[in-house]
Amino acid sequence: MPPRRVFALPRQQSLLLPAVINPFVQDTTLSTAAVVKCVLLGIFLVPVRAILMSLVLMVTWPVSFIITFMHPLKGAVEPMTGWRRFMCRWVMAALGRAYFFSMGFRVVVKGKKANSNEAPILAVAPHSTFFDGIVCVVAGLPSTVSRVENLATPIFGRFLRCLQPVLVSRQDPDSRRNTIQEIDSRAKSRGHWPQVLIFPEGTCTNRSCLITFKQGAFIPGVPVQPVVIRYPNTMVTPRDFYLERRYRNDIFFFFFFSVQLVSLLLHPGESVSNPCDLTANLSTVRALGVPVTDHTYEDCRLMITAGELTLPMEAGLVEFTKISRKLNLKWDSIKKELEGFAAIAVSCKGGRITIEEFASFLKLPISPVLEELFALFDRDGDGTIDFREYVIGVNILCRPANTEDILQMAFQLFDTDDDGKISHDEFTALLRSALGVHDPNMSKLFMLIDADSSGFITFNEFQAFASTHPQYAKLFTTYLELQRYQATRESIPGDLEFDAQAESAEDEDESVSDKKDD
Repeated sequence: MPPRRVFALPRQQSLLLPAVINPFVQDTTLSTAAVVKCVLLGIFLVPVRAILMSLVLMVTWPVSFIITFMHPLKGAVEPMTGWRRFMCRWVMAALGRAYFFSMGFRVVVKGKKANSNEAPILAVAPHSTFFDGIVCVVAGLPSTVSRVENLATPIFGRFLRCLQPVLVSRQDPDSRRNTIQEIDSRAKSRGHWPQVLIFPEGTCTNRSCLITFKQGAFIPGVPVQPVVIRYPNTMVTPRDFYLERRYRNDIFFFFFFSVQLVSLLLHPGESVSNPCDLTANLSTVRALGVPVTDHTYEDCRLMITAGELTLPMEAGLVEFTKISRKLNLKWDSIKKELEGFAAIAVSCKGGRITIEEFASFLKLPISPVLEELFALFDRDGDGTIDFREYVIGVNILCRPANTEDILQMAFQLFDTDDDGKISHDEFTALLRSALGVHDPNMSKLFMLIDADSSGFITFNEFQAFASTHPQYAKLFTTYLELQRYQATRESIPGDLEFDAQAESAEDEDESVSDKKDD
């Protein structure tokens, strides 16, 4: 068997694996002493705090009902004025503080909150729990962006109406455009509307990092004031995210908060006007001290999809913003790639593909050509392919090689008698030569391509199969590259010249397989 190229391809720093492994899952573990403390304190504190919260709610709900009575939420909505705005800004804010105080919250603000003329939009991060809503109370009940379904929540839905939220409906296809227009209108009202408060991450995290901010807060082009929210208590952890257990453990989370005095620190920063400045501003706040990553809510959705495909949920974590921008892919496209990855990796453990599973999926024996292709996918050289490497490999290596010219060339090489179709013997003979295997069993692969079971493969069948299996096109081009490489090697009489030629081939391969602008 002739020797083949074996060298590691240089990889772009911009496509290396993220430093933060998983910002969406929180595994809460308590020591025995912490459990005993929670139980003992809970016997006394939970009943007392539950009574105090109930008393506050008994006063708050009638007040919120009076404020919002006969005041529309849809259509030509105007901001509250007069007695409504006074009661909302002062009475409801005071009751909100009392409610959170009865739960055990002690809020400390370090810095100065800008008024609506200085910064019409407040961006709060990191977002880790529904208790982050206390920021709305401390900020004087600004408007928020909320799902329309939240208005139907008993009791608290009426409180939300007092904020005159910007409503988002998942059933309305125009909801995104209408939401952006409404935020833009309120942000440019010159104080006519209250400030708009947004959690720009768009979902909850475990506070280990700041994920990529959504652009909605910056579309109006007005100053945005960042606000860092921090829970300094060592026992306070983020809510156990529903990806871990597939349900929201609200009762446990409420109990955990109710048995201790929770300190909450808010750090308003300097107003900025673009998302890059905002993330940089937040990441450098010493009180937070966490990195910024390219994860988004779409990563969270991919994790759910990975779980549904019986893969480890972490398999779907790819830093969606970075991958989608560099590879020009939409979420639906990456989801489809995940389904293709699952078809290969479903039988393996840990959500990673080994070369044996790679060969089994392609219905080919392990050969130097297949090992070469596998090495191109395996970006970190650990002997396996994860989903991130698979997405990058398919879209950088395989799809560009899956052109009509390449397919025409491949088909002509298979069709040795030029009759416009490939027989089983022609198919097996070429693959035997390409893979360097003496007696490969190609029957399963041949039948898979031969869609009409005619015993011959037409170009249309060949092209249709290649469109759904782009790995074969790259496998074929890899075979041709190795043939040229071997021919060049045999023509060079010295090891020194051979090494120089190998470096040249490496550079050429890098320019083809990994060429993406940073």
